[in-house]
Amino acid sequence: MRPLLVLVLLASPLAAQSAVDTTGAGALIAQAMDHSEVMSNLQHLTDVIGPRLSGSPAMRTANDWAAERFRAYGLAVALEPYTFGVTWRRGTATLRITAPFERAVTAHSWAWTAGTGGKPVAGPVVVTDLTTPDSLAAYKDKVRGAWVLPRAAFPLWNPDGPGMTAADSARFLEQLRLRQQAAADTSAAAALARRQFAVDLPYALKAAGALGTLVDGSKEHGLMTMSGSPNRVSPLPNLVISHEDYTLLERLARSGVTPRLEATVQNTLGRKPVQQWNTVAEIKGSERPGQVVVLGAHLDSWDLGTGATDNGTGAMAVLEAARVIAQSGVTPKRTIRFILFSGEEQGLLGSRAYAAAHASEADSIQAVLVLDNGTGAVTGQALQGRDDLERLWAELLAPVASLGADSIRSASKVGTDHLSFLPYGVPGFNFDQMRRGYSHTHHSESDTFDKAVEGDLRQAAAVLAVTAVELAGLPELLPRGPKSAPDMVPSRPSAGVAAR
Repeated sequence: MRPLLVLVLLASPLAAQSAVDTTGAGALIAQAMDHSEVMSNLQHLTDVIGPRLSGSPAMRTANDWAAERFRAYGLAVALEPYTFGVTWRRGTATLRITAPFERAVTAHSWAWTAGTGGKPVAGPVVVTDLTTPDSLAAYKDKVRGAWVLPRAAFPLWNPDGPGMTAADSARFLEQLRLRQQAAADTSAAAALARRQFAVDLPYALKAAGALGTLVDGSKEHGLMTMSGSPNRVSPLPNLVISHEDYTLLERLARSGVTPRLEATVQNTLGRKPVQQWNTVAEIKGSERPGQVVVLGAHLDSWDLGTGATDNGTGAMAVLEAARVIAQSGVTPKRTIRFILFSGEEQGLLGSRAYAAAHASEADSIQAVLVLDNGTGAVTGQALQGRDDLERLWAELLAPVASLGADSIRSASKVGTDHLSFLPYGVPGFNFDQMRRGYSHTHHSESDTFDKAVEGDLRQAAAVLAVTAVELAGLPELLPRGPKSAPDMVPSRPSAGVAAR
């Protein structure tokens, strides 16, 4: 029976074995918690360099500054280029309600959208539902000469008001269901069609004679959201306004009172694709230098605030984890690579480009760990479909459980750079974090240094450093995940739409 037992143990998956070497965890935690430089680095990034829109001079300044900081901590560093797309520079935007009363409205251009050529453009507001590829036909006559609300306002509930009744809850859930209905078909073909429609829609609206579109800020108390991409350039002005103003315009239009707006917008779109860079630094492994653990976060940001919690905090925690490992005296057995991606906010462009360029090395990447959910302390790990690694993650987090990072859940997270590596079979994860008001700071004017929580960032750097070193020390590479073709991302309007 004994030889059979040995065979069974050898055949057991890595996650079922007690393979995690926690040697050095104490030194890493002490270095992160007691000698931190994370806040001084974050303050320089956000207060001095400021917002880091991909394609802007500030983004390149951030690349170079981060490279210098990695070098100061003794790491080898390179800036890896990729083709990004056209640049976009935000200009001034003024917006006024001219009827049924007059008032200035705070507005910001959605990124990668055109302006009005510096001239005022005035017209009525119309409410539409442009959520599916066949929906525009019903509104073609109504949008001509008008400012367009493309869909109903996002449902928000006043957190300081009375609690929801059962009827309120049912109505709220129905509104959410209707918003999600257009995405009910989850097939790859349907997803690609929806993405292509999003690219085509502003061109179709321009052909139909619309003046521009408006975006619901989708946050409380005048805060707004921001997004956009060189893969979704709009030839029409597209202005984000507060949820309060968006709902005002919608209520007026639905009640039979036609609101009117006047806007003057100046933006500058580049003409040719440009390069952007990922900042890549590494600590060579002592035993398996050709195998790599990746710690990643995105360095770029939106520009309504200064990109503190999205994602200066994550980027500076990765930088701090590099310092912690380099200055702790702990030597990882595999190489640990620290990547600060650009272009994340425009569709994971930097990490997609990196993963594609390094596809031949995918089977030598132990895992990719990403931090990108605000300033909050790490609470644990979402398994991203890798429930077979649940026990392993319990062992990886054991040394930092006393810091509050002890939760493991079967969940797949979306919207961050770890996703770019999954099609290549690389185990990729995005740490769970405390919220710390992230729904407010995310993409908004409120995303500034004063929202950062120092104790949380010290803890996050400790968790990153400890788990990266542990993964670097495992006896074997983690089992690969399923491989698939990377997602197709439309980057230009359909030929027929563009020709109109």
